[in-house]
Amino acid sequence: MSGVNMEISKDLTIPKLFLSQCRKYGDGKVAMREKEFGIWRPYTWKDYYENVKYLSLGMMELGLEPGDKVSMIGDNRPEGLWAEMAALCAGGVAVWLFQDCMMDEVKYIIDHSDTKFFVGEGQEEVDKALSIKDECPKLAKVIWDDPKGMRNYHQDLLVSMKEVQRIGKELDEREPGLFEKTIENGHGDDICLLFYTSGTTSLPKGALLSHWNMLTMGRNLMSVDPCYDTDDFVSYLPFAWIGEQMMSISCGLQIGYTLNFPEEPETAQENIREIGPHVMFAPPRLYEGLTRQVQVKYIDATWIKRKIYETGTRIGYKVANLKFEKQAVPFYLTILNWIGYALMQKKLKDHLGMSRIRHAYTGGAAMGPDHFRFFHALGVNLKQIYGQTEIAGISVVHRDGDVKFDTVGTPIPETEVDITEDGEILSKSPSVFLGYYKNEEATRETLVDGWLHSGDKGFIDEDGHLVVFDRSKDVMTLSDGRPFSPQYLETRLKFSPYISEAWVIGHERDYIAAVMCIDYSVVGKWADEKKLNYTSYHELSQKDQVCDLVQAQIEEANKDLPDPAKIRKFVNLYKVFDADDEELTRTSKLRRAFVEKRYEDIVNALYADTDTVHMDTTITYEDGREQRIKTDLQVRRIDV
Repeated sequence: MSGVNMEISKDLTIPKLFLSQCRKYGDGKVAMREKEFGIWRPYTWKDYYENVKYLSLGMMELGLEPGDKVSMIGDNRPEGLWAEMAALCAGGVAVWLFQDCMMDEVKYIIDHSDTKFFVGEGQEEVDKALSIKDECPKLAKVIWDDPKGMRNYHQDLLVSMKEVQRIGKELDEREPGLFEKTIENGHGDDICLLFYTSGTTSLPKGALLSHWNMLTMGRNLMSVDPCYDTDDFVSYLPFAWIGEQMMSISCGLQIGYTLNFPEEPETAQENIREIGPHVMFAPPRLYEGLTRQVQVKYIDATWIKRKIYETGTRIGYKVANLKFEKQAVPFYLTILNWIGYALMQKKLKDHLGMSRIRHAYTGGAAMGPDHFRFFHALGVNLKQIYGQTEIAGISVVHRDGDVKFDTVGTPIPETEVDITEDGEILSKSPSVFLGYYKNEEATRETLVDGWLHSGDKGFIDEDGHLVVFDRSKDVMTLSDGRPFSPQYLETRLKFSPYISEAWVIGHERDYIAAVMCIDYSVVGKWADEKKLNYTSYHELSQKDQVCDLVQAQIEEANKDLPDPAKIRKFVNLYKVFDADDEELTRTSKLRRAFVEKRYEDIVNALYADTDTVHMDTTITYEDGREQRIKTDLQVRRIDV
């Protein structure tokens, strides 16, 4: 087993590291696996090398030059990683798009980034590229991989990935050593990624990240939590999210652990269970989903199973709380916890795919303390990280044995964190980005004397841990003048299995209100058991019994909160917040300014003397279809 090599020179690039690891492991070690047709298909480091080499040379022969942009879109598959690595090896810059991007988002990023080559998985992605090619004059080639549905596509700019590799092999025969020579010409300060931020308030900004940025971040994270080349990692979150790049590229290449790609996004959880990864990184939404999955199984379980679960988790919570407080766990509790592990925790961790987890990370948004306690009670070493795309993903992380669920931990090596007078979090490290592409004004505002201005509010507590309060623009002022983070209350609400999303309102208002989105599958099952008739999401959401159910969840979340922070009114929304409707970013963060404008009538009703609000609106589906919805929503009052 080997950990990370702590020495990184300024000359090192991701392609140089890739080449070094391929030579080190060759045919003797699996670099990645993909599940296809129910079978895990392995690729050795030699396979990885050959696929990347010929793809990279083919791109060069087709006209890709150093500094050119290569945009990619598709599910997590080896071919996606090969395309990214091939672009980097040719001196290009990789640009990833989210798989579910709407057409206008695709057009904006392809055009703004000056993309020269577009790599798509199959017909759907090719169609997106063809529909925007006339508005993106710099787009020269569209490379596709999956032949399904591509038989009648004959446009000149289209070329299959296999054809590109064939062209690359011919070039290699004519100019042997060109691939290695091109890689050697790279430098650590060269740009490797153009990463578009999630854009909670405006159009996405393109963050420029260098090889040095990415590699130093990976090295410093791995020095805190070492991984080994015998480890497994499951790559299933979008490559367009910096967190996936962080684990699959920055850390994965340095360590040499095996990447595993699920068969389909829908089978990811089942495939994670099959692999049993040693390290895991995901946004809070995934952990919230796992928690909901367990809670639903508990609701459906037999009496004896529920009692075993209740007893096991009660013991687990006691042990976790003692560890949080850095107190010794009494011998009797250790024995009871071991029994609880044998009877319940072991099976549950295995079901969640966490039986071998050494480090589980979450980041990208706030995670509620209830979810955090839940996983630690199961014995999962879940840790919060903090960072942004602009600092290559991470600057702060919890340390083993020093986890505080209301903080995000302490800075990783080579990272400084400071707080301005008005509470903004600043960071400085070798991983701070080079600036925004074509946006000098935003760069000047964000990068000042080497310090990254995060736009987040927070403070450093007495133990040196960073506490992130919220985005500066999202911090609310309560009726008594106190600042309050709506995310804190929203994450408490989402601990309920019946709640999918929550939006807390009340900045400088007389009281707090909320817009709630039920979990359709869980509440639907609950309604079936109660013999309630319904035909759609919005009909179910407005049932009196469902409103009572949601009210009970809110009253539970209101406990222990000061009166001004308690929710006094709420509305069940007729749909779930959706990125396709621009209500969420592609990383599932709520776009507060947008939803406040979109649902202005609901907000006004929550602060008026009325029991209903009429809605007449249109929702948009991923394929562009629209549906008009006309409905009345109940406005519920809660006594506190």
